[in-house]
Amino acid sequence: MKGADLEVTPVVALAFAVFAASTSAILVRWSQAPSSVAAFYRVLFTTAMVAPVALYAHREEFARLSGRDLAFAVVAGVALAIHFAAWFESLNHTSVAASVTLVQSQPVFVAIGAALVLGERVDGVTVAGIGIAIVGAAAMSLGDAGEAPLSDATMYGNALAILGAITVAGYVLAGRSIRQRVSLFPYVTVVYTACALTLLAVVGVQGHEYVAYPTREWLLFLGMAVGPGVFGHTVVNWTLKHLESVVVSVAWLGEPVGATILALLLLAEVPDAITVVGGLVVLTGIYVTTIRRERRTSPPTDGDVRSARRD
Repeated sequence: MKGADLEVTPVVALAFAVFAASTSAILVRWSQAPSSVAAFYRVLFTTAMVAPVALYAHREEFARLSGRDLAFAVVAGVALAIHFAAWFESLNHTSVAASVTLVQSQPVFVAIGAALVLGERVDGVTVAGIGIAIVGAAAMSLGDAGEAPLSDATMYGNALAILGAITVAGYVLAGRSIRQRVSLFPYVTVVYTACALTLLAVVGVQGHEYVAYPTREWLLFLGMAVGPGVFGHTVVNWTLKHLESVVVSVAWLGEPVGATILALLLLAEVPDAITVVGGLVVLTGIYVTTIRRERRTSPPTDGDVRSARRD
């Protein structure tokens, strides 16, 4: 395989996207704006970046979108909005490690949905990989709790993170289905637009200010859009055409590991030994799941690579 081909290898792209997504919790923690406001501007700015490409390069495809695909993309956008609203708020009540880890319990819901709705076969090795990763994620949360009992605020934050996991699972499943028929930029433009409009309504219902924020906050909103938004979620949506939804969802479990490391470096949140071991277990589960998929899939041909580049 030529070096240039590595740039469009789905597994490599997925690893890059998970790393980019790992910066999200840090940026949210740095922001002093209400969580729903931060989520709204992250998605709004991401939409502003991808929509011009979609309208310029895929104008005809927009006109051909079926009502069914459009409806499911809107549902995916609403699910993503609920995910962001719940998860961003959870970071105000619990630690980065616990919040990011619990929100990444979503492979359980994705695996069930993929089997029931999409008809994707989930074999024993994949189930084992999911199980290993979930055990690691649970260990990270227990390690984060330490010796002290969980407070009501922490339990509330953890519950919000789990709600975020359930809704992001719906988002992944919808994307896996639609991305087989719809190109990346038209799909994400519809999804992000629906997500942004939903969050706009949430901000209004909560009575938050829309624009009166200092320059520092606007830079953080932009950072959330560029890093976790464009290079995180948008690249993940590209991989959903080329990888099974279960593989994508399990790979997301690498986000708590990256976020925990960044929290150590940038927020001085020091993980204990259980959290560190749990992170290693998560990575092991990801490896088991993705290596199984790679062995089942033949190497891409030059035509496949060219097709991937077009997507």
